[in-house]
Amino acid sequence: MSLALLLFEDGRWPDLAPLTDLLPVPALAFGASDLGTRWRRAVDLPLLSVETRAGRARWEPAGGAAPQLPGDAEVLVINAAALPGPWLADASRLPAPALFTCGGRRVAARLPMEQIAPGLGRGEGFEAFLAGLGLPTHGVDARVIAWPWQIIEWNPQAIAEDLARGRTGIRGDVHALAAVYHPDRIRVEAGARVDAGAVLDAREGPIRIGAQAIVLPHTVVVGPCVVGEGTHLLGGVVGHSTIGPGCRIAGEVDACVWQGWANKRHHGFVGHSAIGEWANLGALTTTSDLKNNYGTVRVRVGGRELDSGLVKLGSMIGAGVKTGIGTLLPTGAVIGTGSHLFGGGRYAPKHLAAFSWWDGERVSEYQLETFLATARVAMSRRQCELSADDEVAIRTLFEATAGERRGAPSLSGT
Repeated sequence: MSLALLLFEDGRWPDLAPLTDLLPVPALAFGASDLGTRWRRAVDLPLLSVETRAGRARWEPAGGAAPQLPGDAEVLVINAAALPGPWLADASRLPAPALFTCGGRRVAARLPMEQIAPGLGRGEGFEAFLAGLGLPTHGVDARVIAWPWQIIEWNPQAIAEDLARGRTGIRGDVHALAAVYHPDRIRVEAGARVDAGAVLDAREGPIRIGAQAIVLPHTVVVGPCVVGEGTHLLGGVVGHSTIGPGCRIAGEVDACVWQGWANKRHHGFVGHSAIGEWANLGALTTTSDLKNNYGTVRVRVGGRELDSGLVKLGSMIGAGVKTGIGTLLPTGAVIGTGSHLFGGGRYAPKHLAAFSWWDGERVSEYQLETFLATARVAMSRRQCELSADDEVAIRTLFEATAGERRGAPSLSGT
């Protein structure tokens, strides 16, 4: 039996950009928490190590120090992009040591501590270490998040599964004139507030309102839905979504994943989209998530355009993106980290490289020092600070994406 868990990030993390530009895969919001936390809860094992990229690309789980294990103790190694499922039970019945793959991707392994110890602390080099061990390999039928739209597509089911295993009950302040449908499927944490005239509708799925969250009058929350700690819902209809901590949300939001600390304080529709940390969507910013011909939506990933296979898909918006009033985003838009868009009333380009500046007519490079200064101000308004690691990661990303910006039509002169 395994005695500890190790999570790692494999080399396919760029395929989840822009969501992984500044965050490792285990930290990505999904279901009722994030990918790493879901694995910890699924296997209920102490966490030995998390092997991801360096810099801000880290995941800091809650919990105590890593366990001290004897050399013959078994470690369960999990690719954080894989999702828990019946395949794990099948893998546990095979003798260790063993490596488990799905579609050519390493998704898990079981091996003794003495064999894995030399690989601890290798970060992004851990996958190569694991591959070099020459473990007996077995195929499994695992569900693996390979593309950013799968986070959006699979999220409502993950919310429902996660909340079904948790407790329900009203611990916060729910006004007597708030409408609550299916209270047996709702949890309101201590310190949360739901005002008169708000609606919690759990008929389609469970709802959790996090500690210190506020749901103002004229807000309808439709399950499955998770509202993170300290988030404020300011009116409108919000449903089938994961909303991370510290957000300010109004208007219509459907089937979205908000990483946290983002703003959408005004009306406008955002649907079937993923939004990075510290994004700010100006009033009436709207995402298209359905083509006029009901065809499947294509998305640009890593310089190539792929068919998502989805009829409904909005935008994938990186961290620190800001949109001006009336910004319109097309189906399948990919807006790179740190980009600013100010072309209200016009459809934005379907793809913008990180740190792009779009004024409605042309694309130019957003000045890095200006971005950093603005980020410091935005974070200070929520009593947060831009750490030294944050700044290093942002500067590294800016340099790494310079070529992509130079290749944009308005920058290259073509």
